[in-house]
Amino acid sequence: MKHPSVFGYLAEFETPTELVQAAEKVYADGYRKIDTYSPFPIEAAAEAIGFHKSRLSLIVLIGGLTGLATAFGMQYWISVIDYPINVGGRPFNSWPSFMIVCFELTVLFSAASAVIGMFALNGLPMPYHPVFNVQRFVDASKDGFFLVIEATDPKFDVEETGNFLKSLSPAGVWEVPY
Repeated sequence: MKHPSVFGYLAEFETPTELVQAAEKVYADGYRKIDTYSPFPIEAAAEAIGFHKSRLSLIVLIGGLTGLATAFGMQYWISVIDYPINVGGRPFNSWPSFMIVCFELTVLFSAASAVIGMFALNGLPMPYHPVFNVQRFVDASKDGFFLVIEATDPKFDVEETGNFLKSLSPAGVWEVPY
């Protein structure tokens, strides 16, 4: 795939409502490689660009089950195979005594997988992003509401996409260089 000469187009809107309406129109027009930026979370904007569900819950579940299996397997190996000690006539595989460690490792692996999964799914750490090349983007953390259409979108066309964004009545539209 040929590397595009621009990252995409960035449009600024005055209010969160305008941003959500523009995002809905962009998504309805067939663009899929889009993102919104604002100083606070706007759930309607996430829904408007087609972001419905995260895979983080599955990652945490797999991490928790891995912790549970690791804890049980480790204790079973120690108590039954490697160093069996008969205490009070109980069986070597006394699973009720394993539950505390199983719970703790399930929580530990779940928390660790949640943090690692969150970083991976969000693409962090990301010290540089091409939208930082647009001077007005500094307002994204103060009072700016921005919509980006990436050049990697199959529907992206340099002239058509720019004209389409301008038709949404933004405060400004900028080409985002790499």
